[in-house]
Amino acid sequence: MATERVTERPDGTTERVIERDSGPTYVERSGGGMGGVLIGIAVLALVAIVAFFLLTQSRNNAIRTDAVSSAASSVADSAAGAADAVGDAARSVTPNQ
Repeated sequence: MATERVTERPDGTTERVIERDSGPTYVERSGGGMGGVLIGIAVLALVAIVAFFLLTQSRNNAIRTDAVSSAASSVADSAAGAADAVGDAARSVTPNQ
């Protein structure tokens, strides 16, 4: 005949003991769920950190693109202004007929 006993401890672990009249005694121990919870929290924090860095990188790329576009537009405007000035100078040097 087998005798089974389950013991719960204050830290959340349980111990299950099965005793048989003949043969060995088996003891099953199960830990509390705190290890799994801590791993879950660590994984969640890691995902949040990675998402933050990816969003920050995307925002920085957009700012950099806007700055380059603005600089290119400014250079184009300056080149157009210089071309107009050269054209005006050439017209003023040419004699009127």
